[in-house]
Amino acid sequence: MEQKTKIKAEEGKQELLITREFNLPVESLYKAYKDKELFAKWMGTNLLDFEFKEYGKYHFETRSPTGDLMFSGKGAFHSLIPNKMIVRTFEMDVFSLPPQLEFLNFKAITGEKSILTMHIIFKSAEIRNELLKKPFTIGFDLAHHRLEAIMNTNK
Repeated sequence: MEQKTKIKAEEGKQELLITREFNLPVESLYKAYKDKELFAKWMGTNLLDFEFKEYGKYHFETRSPTGDLMFSGKGAFHSLIPNKMIVRTFEMDVFSLPPQLEFLNFKAITGEKSILTMHIIFKSAEIRNELLKKPFTIGFDLAHHRLEAIMNTNK
């Protein structure tokens, strides 16, 4: 499977730039991030809390088939512009890393194609580099593949 999610990490910087083109209208792409059930489905996770509104919070976890905690994350939504932008914080409980600030920008390319650009800012370049040692890039790409497949079947 081709890796379509591109991650740019410039040396010495405390940020990541993640881009992905989708064969989806921008409205469908944004909906995948704002709809509780859709978000849980494409992320393959259990939502413990999900208040998609300004200053709303979210919390999710992923467990193995035997019930062991594999991943847990939480944060808050700060700014929401429908079909254009989500600004949120994100903190990964399992890696004990400080919160990061995320700017998700949604843009239509055509009526049936869109692009997601995520600008993620970390407390330091060292923390960003620590995260890049995890299976982070593969996880993003797999989740984005699921997002596109799920949203294309929900048309």
